Amino acid sequence: MNLRVFGVHSVIELAPVLHAMRQVSGGTREVEYGGVAHLIDAGHLLQAQEGMPGVINKEAPLPRNAGGADLATNAETQTLRMSVARPDIRIIMTVAEGLYRIVARRSAGIASVRDLAGKRVGTFPRTSASFCLYKELAHAGLSEDDIDIVPMAPAGEIARAMIAGEVDAIAIWEPAAQDAFDALGTDAIELKTPGLYREMFNLNTTADKLADPVKRAEVVAFMRALIASCRHITQHPEDVWPLSVRTTGLELESIKASWRHHRWIAAMPADLLDVMVDEEPWIAAEQNRQPRSRAELGSLIDDSVFREASAAS
Repeated sequence: MNLRVFGVHSVIELAPVLHAMRQVSGGTREVEYGGVAHLIDAGHLLQAQEGMPGVINKEAPLPRNAGGADLATNAETQTLRMSVARPDIRIIMTVAEGLYRIVARRSAGIASVRDLAGKRVGTFPRTSASFCLYKELAHAGLSEDDIDIVPMAPAGEIARAMIAGEVDAIAIWEPAAQDAFDALGTDAIELKTPGLYREMFNLNTTADKLADPVKRAEVVAFMRALIASCRHITQHPEDVWPLSVRTTGLELESIKASWRHHRWIAAMPADLLDVMVDEEPWIAAEQNRQPRSRAELGSLIDDSVFREASAAS
């Protein structure tokens, strides 16, 4: 297999991708570090970054191997952001769902989302975690202006700030949320509205890759292995934990404790487009542009490869 597959090594959601790569390559190839940005060449990536206020590390160099990926994983948030410059990006499968929550400190007077008003809340800006925070606030009748958002990165720093008492609550993915929750003990409270939002950790490619018969066949073969890996680690998570520990650099106990906040679905969720349509105005406002239409967003989803891979599984 000659595919170059990219994913952020520090996230637990990458586990089935790591497992699938091990299966199809026999351990001779690795998932490279990166995400949807690596589907985009340097010129388009610069265009994608324009007009985005509040970017952490905005002056950092462009990712190595920009444009070098055949497949890349990320939350739906990053696909929506990057596809403005490259509308030929395609979501071809949801690998996993991240079951996000807000972790808060009871001693700060927080018992519900509404109690976040006026409080310091740490989150990673322009990510699925910050959109989750936005959704929870709106559901409680609050806006982002009603709280003191403390932008931070990386995720581990957000957990550290919570444990150190520098913020009153955090909205971040696992295992940072679980690490903070465990460290706070009985002072911790989880705030979550069931069914309001979950991260969709997707597999992405580009239309030109799918139009290439040879490349498409490789993508289908990898997706077939990925579907099998999602099923396997759902039943036998212990088989992938050592690989996750080695790749993420996280402690095994952190991975085990936060594992239940994920679902390894290997599917094309029926509401994927609905989630993207709901999220688009938030991202558009951040990028100083008009939201795209439902039809435009729908063109970013291609379920044909998933149907091929599922039929062959």
